[in-house]
Amino acid sequence: MKSFYFVVCFGLGTFLVQAQQKVSFKDSLDNKLDLSDWVITAKGFIPIPVVITEPALGGIGGLVAAAFIQPNTPYLDSIDGKLVKTRVKPHIYGGAGGYTANGTWLVGGFTMGAIKKWRANYRVVGGLANVNLDFYRNFPNLGERSFEFNMKTIPFSAHLVKQINRSSWYAGLDYLFLKTELKNTNVDFNTPKEVNSVISRLGLLVDYDKRDNVFTPNKGFWLNSLVGASEDFLGSDYNYVLINTAGFGYIPVSKNITSSFRLEYQQIFGDAPFYMLPYINMRGIPVMRYQGDVIALAETEWRWDFTSRYSLVAFGGVANAFSKQSEFEDSSWKASGGMGARYLIARKLKLRMGIDVARGPEEWAYYIVFGTSWNR
Repeated sequence: MKSFYFVVCFGLGTFLVQAQQKVSFKDSLDNKLDLSDWVITAKGFIPIPVVITEPALGGIGGLVAAAFIQPNTPYLDSIDGKLVKTRVKPHIYGGAGGYTANGTWLVGGFTMGAIKKWRANYRVVGGLANVNLDFYRNFPNLGERSFEFNMKTIPFSAHLVKQINRSSWYAGLDYLFLKTELKNTNVDFNTPKEVNSVISRLGLLVDYDKRDNVFTPNKGFWLNSLVGASEDFLGSDYNYVLINTAGFGYIPVSKNITSSFRLEYQQIFGDAPFYMLPYINMRGIPVMRYQGDVIALAETEWRWDFTSRYSLVAFGGVANAFSKQSEFEDSSWKASGGMGARYLIARKLKLRMGIDVARGPEEWAYYIVFGTSWNR
């Protein structure tokens, strides 16, 4: 979850409790508020507060993460007789806990970083969560109905990807374990098997990243694809295959305007519990509101940097969720869009933060944004 990385880097600047040298909150170029030096020089224990604004979780909540950072020295490669430095991700590890307005809570731990001798990146996340969510289903003659579930779950995920030669391509393995117990069950929605079940899924992950930075990209392309299988021999109660691929493009239209595009496709084959079905994930649409066996999504965002520090963004997209390929023409596209504002909070990292207001098919929503809104 790259959002952890963005939030940690912001938290380094704002909530540092231990640093080895005194640094300034102002940029030496324009004397404006800037956290670059705090982020770059920070070491030690960092508490990080995060505002949760997801509509499906009550619209407001909070999470506090405690992180420890260990920076890595860069790779040194000889290319055409020249010594080239390549950034290496720092080691980040810690724990987090959160609570939202609808009674959802979670606790967990995480670690991520690089294994330099392998030229590989890793991430491990685990925890315990009590989640309250509404799921929806259409019934003949009755139309759409919502069902509220309480889900007590133990999630664990890990991946290890290795750089291919010295290119921008990475490939490796991804694993997901999920033990889930449902409360408020309903015979019209869930099956008895879904009341208490285990998911164990192993997959192949391929990543290509040519963005100029991972925080708020101005140019470049990013492709992320996963093919995962949940099978009996892995200890899973379900047998299914998931394809999840997304591409992100960033184009500088002019000196002050950046255009970005997102295309995403998900499809699931076989027997999967309802809470693992793909869903539309766009600003303005609550999590799990629209699910299906297939998800197709297209979104664009335009950012105007009207000063060196301040920006306005406008975004919009459409997505479709359907159960079978034959239902594609009959299913309806869901649209959402909105506007927001950004501030360049860390110039040296090209990290912008701000707030977005979005409207989906049914409701308004707001989001606190650190870096990019498109994370995986």
